[in-house]
Amino acid sequence: MWPIMKITYREMLSKRIFTITLLMSLAFLLLFGVATWFAARELGRELGGSASDVLLEKHFFSTQLLGMGLYFGSFITALLAILSSVGSIASEVESHQIDTWLARALPRHKYVLGKFGGLASMLSLYALLLFLGILGINQWVGGGVIAADVGAQQILSSLGYFVLMPVILVCVALLLSSVTTTVTGGIVLIILYGISFIGGVIEQIGSLIGEGALVNIGIVSSLLFPVDSLFRLATVRLFDAADDPLSFAAQGIFGTTSPPSDAMLFYILLYGTTTLWLAVRSFGKRDV
Repeated sequence: MWPIMKITYREMLSKRIFTITLLMSLAFLLLFGVATWFAARELGRELGGSASDVLLEKHFFSTQLLGMGLYFGSFITALLAILSSVGSIASEVESHQIDTWLARALPRHKYVLGKFGGLASMLSLYALLLFLGILGINQWVGGGVIAADVGAQQILSSLGYFVLMPVILVCVALLLSSVTTTVTGGIVLIILYGISFIGGVIEQIGSLIGEGALVNIGIVSSLLFPVDSLFRLATVRLFDAADDPLSFAAQGIFGTTSPPSDAMLFYILLYGTTTLWLAVRSFGKRDV
């Protein structure tokens, strides 16, 4: 299994999409840093009124700017996970490169698990660095004006959910890659991600206006593909301090007015484990 992981690392590093994504990620962090610097400078000049009003405005703008950065960071991570993993098995089957590995009497389940280990670990590292980069810019560039007030426990809890997102995507991508072609799997996975995103927005709108039908639509989309729920859980854990009676995570389009329940985390873990098991089972029966 370890040789498959090493080969997967090399393949990811050699892919043009990985290099382009790294360069675009640096460009995104640079743009986010410039936007944070200008926002901190302007807000420092314009914030006025009573001390309580200033505190509310500071918390609102700081959480929204950080939430925006994390949201687009999760979007970039998801695209990288989809593009790098959806063809990890299917492309090798189509080109018959997989024959070399199977000719060595390598068990098929070790091949799939090796692919999973390589992709999940690389993408988790990327997500971790991107999360810390966005948070670091918010804390250091934002200064005392627009830096979000978050503690170490909140950061670690939120980071865990953020890093879990690409892992779940890899599990589903491997399942699709085991049963269909690269193009078909990519289309299906992108559509599922879009459903998850739209369902999450619909659920937030339904919660704001008190429309139960919209909330139920969002819940169904989360059960179908729970990636957006992981982002919502990450924002809740990051912005909601246990000893703070005020919650700023519910503010704006990047917040959470209808936070997922604790049982959702168990469902997400079960979802990822099940799809990975199905990927192993499906590839074991596939005629290559």
